[in-house]
Amino acid sequence: MRREHPVSRRATRTADNRNVGLHSALVKPVRWIRSVRFLMLLCGALLVLTFPDANLEFLAWFGLVPGLVLIVRSPTAREGGVRAWWLGAGYLIAALYWMAPEIGPGVLLVAAVFGVLWVPFGVAAQKLLRPPLSWPRALAALVVVPSGWLLTEWLRSWQALGGPWAVLGVSQWQHPAILALAAVGGVWLISFVLVLCNVAVVLLLTSLPRVGAAVLPGASWRWGLAALGVAAGLASVFAGPLAFALTPPSPAVRQVTIALVQPGVISNASLAAHASQTLTAELSRGATLGGVRPDLIVWGESSIGVDLTEPKYAATLRQFEALSVADGADLLVNQDTTVPGKGHEKWSVLVSPTGIKGIYVKTRLVPFGEYIPFRQELGWLTKISKAASSNMIPGPGAHLLYATDRQGRPLPIGVLICFESAFPDMSRVDTDLGAQLIVYQSATPTFQGTWGPDQHASLGAVRAAETGRPVVQAALTGDSVAYDARGRLLAWMGQDEHGVVTVRLGLPAASARTIYDRLGDYVPWAALAVVVAAALVMFANSHGLPGRRTGADGGHEAEYIGQSVPR
Repeated sequence: MRREHPVSRRATRTADNRNVGLHSALVKPVRWIRSVRFLMLLCGALLVLTFPDANLEFLAWFGLVPGLVLIVRSPTAREGGVRAWWLGAGYLIAALYWMAPEIGPGVLLVAAVFGVLWVPFGVAAQKLLRPPLSWPRALAALVVVPSGWLLTEWLRSWQALGGPWAVLGVSQWQHPAILALAAVGGVWLISFVLVLCNVAVVLLLTSLPRVGAAVLPGASWRWGLAALGVAAGLASVFAGPLAFALTPPSPAVRQVTIALVQPGVISNASLAAHASQTLTAELSRGATLGGVRPDLIVWGESSIGVDLTEPKYAATLRQFEALSVADGADLLVNQDTTVPGKGHEKWSVLVSPTGIKGIYVKTRLVPFGEYIPFRQELGWLTKISKAASSNMIPGPGAHLLYATDRQGRPLPIGVLICFESAFPDMSRVDTDLGAQLIVYQSATPTFQGTWGPDQHASLGAVRAAETGRPVVQAALTGDSVAYDARGRLLAWMGQDEHGVVTVRLGLPAASARTIYDRLGDYVPWAALAVVVAAALVMFANSHGLPGRRTGADGGHEAEYIGQSVPR
């Protein structure tokens, strides 16, 4: 028998030990990376607590800090971008959880795909905020990192990408002093300020060695950076109140009373089909609704299921005309039906004592609920969820309807339907056309009992502040709400209520404009320019192009074969 040499056995054991050690060294980082990415999902989900129904809006001012810290701790910019991807995915999953019964795994698909939009945000944060911080990088971070986040929100607000749901700035809907920023730069400016405050907190952490070093390795005490972080944080917090003080609302030139009809949840299908009409008639006594004489009565989305323009439904139209006569006010109803020769559409129909005065067709449709984007590739979702079996037909765009108030004066209103309240540009178009009031019609019975309807109702406050116009929303099952021209809440009928809520509103002149009305989306365009400029600078630095600072003064590493020697 051949005897193995003792040296050979020792060499084999040494090699085995090395392999075990190498395996252990590889497995631990992999497990750590997986744990960090799971934490990034949680950090993203944490921010959704700032929206209704949790309403922890104060969390928006510092709730992004844990995610930013994990991104900054990334060993490379690439890993920072990947972590931001997971952060965005967690944010979207939590923000859209209430859509799971309708689109099933589509929620995870949306989160996975659109989470990639946060990658530039993560790359910028890792590059600019990693210790040891220099003054140029600290100053750049205060502009570039919030711009990266804002660019993400702006890109996903494009209708083809689903629309702007859970924009961070909406979290401040209960605070008119903060909403004043929307009158200056739209909801985008509020989002920018919130992320700026979070970046300021991270700057402060990196300048506190006893606290920051445990969180961000390499942090050291630096009075200057600490002062910069405090100054940036205070500037972001007080930007809203300053805008509130410097931008007074346009004076009201007239008063109108609006009645919002919410029949609530009705299990009987036959009764539900006529619920808004029945409730309006029951509460109408002597041309009043609950003792109030309205100028306009608004029903929720899909309040009727017939096409009032068809001759066979002429009797129904005459009933609405009679109801309008009895109440002394025009009716804004909403029909959900298949229009002959066109397809399935949703119409806002303004009915007066003399007939139909105007029609608006819903233009921005709900992804998966009213149409499936890329249906050829994603049509399989209809087999495992309640996603739209066919695509609805979108309308031609926003335009005004003209009601008549009790004094016989025209009342120009911008009418939009449900999901369209998420789009700042649509209410701004109506304002530019001369609307004095923005009206939304909504129906969210599918999502009854979730955070969805409350999140949706909060959007009206931001649209009011942006346009300087009062905003009302009538919903079939909740929430029906009303806000004044600065976004202050005037009425709220929740998901568990039914009835008619009336509100008295002061309307500005049709020619009145906020700064945001006049200048439009200049804030996200500026953010895009900042991100592009930052990307060009990073590209130039990484490729050693002319103008790049190298060596010890530039804070870069001198690289040699097989090793890297820091300055």
